[in-house]
Amino acid sequence: MSEALRPAAQRSATLEDVARVAGVSRATVSRVINGIRNVDPAIQESVRRAVASTGYVPNGAARSLVTRRAGALALVVSGSGTDGRDEEAGRTQVFTDPFFGRVVSGVFTGLRPHGVHPVLMLADAPEAREQALSYLKQGNADGAMVVSTHADDPMPGLLLAAGVPTVLFGRPAAPLPVSCVDLANRDGARLAADHLYARGRRRVVTIAGPPAVRAARDRLEGFHEAMARHGMPYLPHAEADFTQAGGERAMTRLLVEHPDLDGVFAANDLMAQGAVAVLRDHGLRVPEDVAVVGFDDSSAATAGRPPLTTVRQPVEEMAAEMARILLDVLARPGRGATSVIFEPELVVRRSS
Repeated sequence: MSEALRPAAQRSATLEDVARVAGVSRATVSRVINGIRNVDPAIQESVRRAVASTGYVPNGAARSLVTRRAGALALVVSGSGTDGRDEEAGRTQVFTDPFFGRVVSGVFTGLRPHGVHPVLMLADAPEAREQALSYLKQGNADGAMVVSTHADDPMPGLLLAAGVPTVLFGRPAAPLPVSCVDLANRDGARLAADHLYARGRRRVVTIAGPPAVRAARDRLEGFHEAMARHGMPYLPHAEADFTQAGGERAMTRLLVEHPDLDGVFAANDLMAQGAVAVLRDHGLRVPEDVAVVGFDDSSAATAGRPPLTTVRQPVEEMAAEMARILLDVLARPGRGATSVIFEPELVVRRSS
């Protein structure tokens, strides 16, 4: 029996089946399914009901010929090994840092209702960056959501020059006409400073993130500005790489140089977790002897012993908003760049 003669219950529904149930032409069904807007809302609703009742599933390849869309968006993690020598370390950090997992979760949440699929790309070295750029230029994804880990990362500028619709997680280090989502990082660091001061801590040190990362600089500067308002214009700090091991090294150095410290602010939870481990190894109690505050409110904060006081960054919500903005950019190509800045929140636990 040919497909055309096969009973509808035993074969895939077609556009013709939907058109017959909806009482409209095949062309009208096609316009509704492909999102073309010059169709009466009542007819659109009739077509949607017919699609549901027939179980029709659009053919992705055929639909892309009409819409010129791939139906996928790229999530590009870029800049974690820009010199080509730290490629393996950069990939390890992406897959072990809870921050990146939260970004992926948020992107999936933002895209799922729209039937759009994310494609994860690691542009962690020059060759990988070129491959990602070529993939996007060829139209294999309709746009890019970029998480850039270095201030001098060229990827955002390259994507803009190539005409690829792009949204960034975090404001760009250099002025670029690109949409982004970000956190008010300075305000978050001020929350941490005010909290430590209110807890009576007066010999406070900071474990900062890499100075090339804008968020790390903002957190360090915001913390120091707030503590200066409390009468402490100078605070020792050590830089680390947002990893637990980096936090351990920084804390060890700070303890040698400032053995009487009584408070620590770390620019992310993994470094704070490393700081707590070193303090314990030196016989110091947290928070009785040294209070510790992290940043992010990641799984590392709740897994620590004691659980970390931290500044919450709503990463999942930010990533979902990044996806929403990119979908809006695709729907309205002429719109200008926009930004959405999220507010931080102090989450007090037992480390301070």
